[in-house]
Amino acid sequence: MTVCLEAAGLGMRYRSTWALRGCDLRIPAGRITALVGPNGAGKTTLLHLAVGLLRPTEGSVRVLGWIPAAEPDLVLARLGFVAQDTPLYRRYSVAETLRLGRALNRRWDEAAATDRLRRLRIPLDRRVGRLSGGQRAQVALALALAKRPELLLLDEPLASLDPLARRQFLQELMDAVAGDGLAVVLSSHLVAELERVCDHLVLLDGGRVRLAGDIEGVVAEHRLLVGPREAARPAGVHVVAAEQAQRQTTLWVRGEPPDLAAGWGVSPLSLEDVVLAYLAGPAPGEAAPEAAVEVSA
Repeated sequence: MTVCLEAAGLGMRYRSTWALRGCDLRIPAGRITALVGPNGAGKTTLLHLAVGLLRPTEGSVRVLGWIPAAEPDLVLARLGFVAQDTPLYRRYSVAETLRLGRALNRRWDEAAATDRLRRLRIPLDRRVGRLSGGQRAQVALALALAKRPELLLLDEPLASLDPLARRQFLQELMDAVAGDGLAVVLSSHLVAELERVCDHLVLLDGGRVRLAGDIEGVVAEHRLLVGPREAARPAGVHVVAAEQAQRQTTLWVRGEPPDLAAGWGVSPLSLEDVVLAYLAGPAPGEAAPEAAVEVSA
């Protein structure tokens, strides 16, 4: 597997708080990776380390084979990044913003950026500050793609967009990936939206990787089991999360039980179901609650 972003024992501490600790991951090239997790999981910190805005407290991170903070000239020209608040100069017009991008990037594709924005009917003479949130996100994406990057990092680009703007943004992203074959890491809380466009998953929680893999495989190996409250729990599976009601037990499990006793039913899970099950379990390093027999990491 060709890797575009790799972390080994990666840790980042802000004063006495660890945003990442012992983080190990390998993100494949040529894929769209969903980076998910709760607030404070370390998603933004990981992306900031990947673009060289931060230096790790411990461990290492490599992007396209290089260390971002130590070798920025080798990394930044090949990297596109859209920060969470799409920081653009609001007093500049869209055309002036594109000219700035052209001046700062050696591999700049002016025609691609202009054509994309005109197709989206974003006026080039309008000031950025007068655009809608969805339009500003599209301008930021056009700037990042016009660099012709090998890897595109997107930090919560959908957070402030309405459903139509989210759909347009993701469609533009998929079109760009299909045309250029670049790798994308897309951080978002909107897991249901990510399942439509992403094919790889990294779930961060408590500064560590809880789950990673191809989305199709991750979803296929998890299932929901529902059975009588007093029934013996199925063997041969990892219980990710568990709930007990007055008359029944509900288990979110990884693996397929070889035999299910009478009274147990099995159902498939969506990606969102799987992610929420992991986040409902104990954080890394905490003891499992009594209701969850075993937590799979």
